[in-house]
Amino acid sequence: MPAAYLIADVSITDAAKMALYREWSTKAIQEHGAEVLVRGGTIETLEGDWQPQRMVLLRFADMDTARRFYNSETYVHARSLREGAGVLHMVIVEGMA
Repeated sequence: MPAAYLIADVSITDAAKMALYREWSTKAIQEHGAEVLVRGGTIETLEGDWQPQRMVLLRFADMDTARRFYNSETYVHARSLREGAGVLHMVIVEGMA
C-alpha cells in the first residue's frame, strides 16, 4: 500500500489559538504515526500566483491512516481549537506505489 501525504496551506489570523491547535494536532500526528516532512519554513513560489504563508506536509502509512488521523477524537478537538485562528486548505493525496 502506498504512503499518503497530507498537504495543508495555512494562513494564521490568531497566533495564540493556532499555538493551541498545534499542541493538539501534534498529539494526533504522534498517535497516528505520521512523519512531519514540512511544518513552516521558507516558501518560494516558482510559478503561478499561489502565495502560501505556511505549508505543512505529513506522511502517513496509507490513505486509511490519514483519514483516521483527520477524523480522530484528538484531531477533531484540535480543529475545534483552531476555529477563528486562520484559514486552512487541506488535502490528502496517495503517493506512488
